[in-house]
Amino acid sequence: MGLPGSGKTFLASSLIEKIANRSCLWLNADKVRTAFNDWDFSKEGRIRQSLRMRDLADESNVDIVICDFVAPLPEMRNNFDPDLLVWMDTIDSGRYVDTNAIFVPPENFDFRITEFSKESVDIIIRAIT
Repeated sequence: MGLPGSGKTFLASSLIEKIANRSCLWLNADKVRTAFNDWDFSKEGRIRQSLRMRDLADESNVDIVICDFVAPLPEMRNNFDPDLLVWMDTIDSGRYVDTNAIFVPPENFDFRITEFSKESVDIIIRAIT
């Protein structure tokens, strides 16, 4: 999770490339919103998206699900309830003023990435495989 433009999708794609011998699903928030034709970024729309991402992850029959989405409020992160939370804290503000205004940095996370590196990908891979 993290602000738009923080590198969530790049990190997710890097993780997917490195996962071997495990079944894996990648849920990208923009692709999920496209599939459901739901571009509502109100608080209610964002909550609905967090629940949708959780349901899609829970319904999958794979070993590892990687989800990349903003989750700007604690409620959304709590709704999703990840096994492992990676906070992409690489930028001070994202592309969207409304998201910047409501974004609450997480108090609890498993990994905080302040600068993207191959080493950070490797550390996360070791944690999930």
